[in-house]
Amino acid sequence: MKKLLALLLLTAAPSCVAQDATAEKPTYQSEAPLPKGWPAPGPYDQVSEKTYPKYRAAVTTGGSGMSFWTLFSHIKKKDIPMTAPVEMKMENKGDKMQKVNMAFLYQNTEVGSTGADGKKVEVKDIETSKVLSYTWMGADSTAQVKKAKEALDAELKKRGVKAESFRMLGYNGPGTPRKKHTYELQAILPAK
Repeated sequence: MKKLLALLLLTAAPSCVAQDATAEKPTYQSEAPLPKGWPAPGPYDQVSEKTYPKYRAAVTTGGSGMSFWTLFSHIKKKDIPMTAPVEMKMENKGDKMQKVNMAFLYQNTEVGSTGADGKKVEVKDIETSKVLSYTWMGADSTAQVKKAKEALDAELKKRGVKAESFRMLGYNGPGTPRKKHTYELQAILPAK
């Protein structure tokens, strides 16, 4: 019996190692074009510094499904092509971050025009920015957002800088399996 148990343990161990060795490397699943001049998401599971060009966005308050449909209705009505990512402004609420507004990004600042579209949507141009970014693949769970925020806070502290604000970028919709979704939590750095 001891020999059988030893054989089972020896044959099971290599299969566990093989599963770890073949763990899937995160890769971005593109569903829509990025706005003009935007860097691709990544690198994954680490903090990086990125620069974003001026861009145009349709913004509405809240971070719920209703916000998504408000913006979707706006781009359909105005015949604005869909891009990725969807941008969500994040604020600290107690010990976690919450979405306070949502934005759909235009392809470039030549598409559409700025200003109010009814009571719920405002289209505005957002100036060039430099950010610290933490990218991951999977869900936008409270635990994952916390992990990303802790990594960004550590880098901000190391640099002796305070973020102006935070945003989360979501790159995938329901057509991509949740475990393959790409998100970035970003600390917007002060303009110099």
